[in-house]
Amino acid sequence: MKGRVLVLDEVDGRQAAALMVDGRLEELAIDPADDVAVPGAIYRAVADRPVKGQGGIFVKLPQGSGFLRRISGVAPGQRLLVQVTGPSEPGKALPVTTRLLFKSRFAIITPDAPGLNISRKIKDEDRREELAAMAEAGMAGADDRLGLILRSGCLEAEDQAIVEDIAAMRGLAEAVLADNSGPPELLVDGPAAHDLAFRDWLDPAVDDADTDPESFERHGVTEILEALRSPKVALEAGAHMVIEPTRALVAVDVNTGPDTSPAAALKANIAAARDLPRQLRLRGLGGQVVVDFAPMPKRDRHILDQVLKAAFKTDGETNLAGWTTLGLYELTRKRDRLPLSELLPAAAQ
Repeated sequence: MKGRVLVLDEVDGRQAAALMVDGRLEELAIDPADDVAVPGAIYRAVADRPVKGQGGIFVKLPQGSGFLRRISGVAPGQRLLVQVTGPSEPGKALPVTTRLLFKSRFAIITPDAPGLNISRKIKDEDRREELAAMAEAGMAGADDRLGLILRSGCLEAEDQAIVEDIAAMRGLAEAVLADNSGPPELLVDGPAAHDLAFRDWLDPAVDDADTDPESFERHGVTEILEALRSPKVALEAGAHMVIEPTRALVAVDVNTGPDTSPAAALKANIAAARDLPRQLRLRGLGGQVVVDFAPMPKRDRHILDQVLKAAFKTDGETNLAGWTTLGLYELTRKRDRLPLSELLPAAAQ
């Protein structure tokens, strides 16, 4: 099906959401088990002990420990408000930050980052003036520490919906910031899969939404999930890449398959580079990624550099480190969601 389609369903009794663009899966969210912290959750925590050499400190959470970087002015025993920034790795503490964000469909409240800001994606000057007036009215009388960002979805949104979002996020932020006494406690849960989809995936607007039972089956999402269980990703002309996460890094191997023509390697490598961000995102993989591209002349590397740069441009916090002396390509990508293998345990078998 052509266009952008939001598909909501359940997987093993847990909320699941998918964004299909022209029949291809671009985004995927599945709720984890009840005892797993969701990125975006806000906790009252207690500073525990600093970690020498790492510039951080452990903090006590209700269900374990978190790790906080950039700890200037933080002392053991101090109560803090922290937000989960990503999933924890096996045997490691949950990554958290004190830079809280209260995010809705149209508005983001930013404590300790004052100012009224409007998404740069909104170019229409008349609309920007209207939004600026709404922002000023909505934040009138607020604590000077609170900032506001109006998101790009405000361009086509109804004014009343924007006003309500500003009020809701401001109220939530003020309530949480005033609740910094007591033992470690979950104050705001991270978004469930359906809420996340409506909050973050509707810009640009979707052409259709399917929220009925078995919608994953009708739109082919179930079949795609089965393919994501395999490390092998088919590319054009019989080429493929294999994506295998290890404890230390994610290894990616690109192969040309049966094509032995002089241009086969470059074609396979370009196809792999273009699809790599989507594959990593859907599989929930990040950290250090090492790619063993199919052998090709060094003079062609600049072509692949440009393809990778364009492919990862909108993929969030990614650092393209480049080529190693052994001819491998290295990059790092922020871990922003749980690995699919943990959400679908059978994928690891």
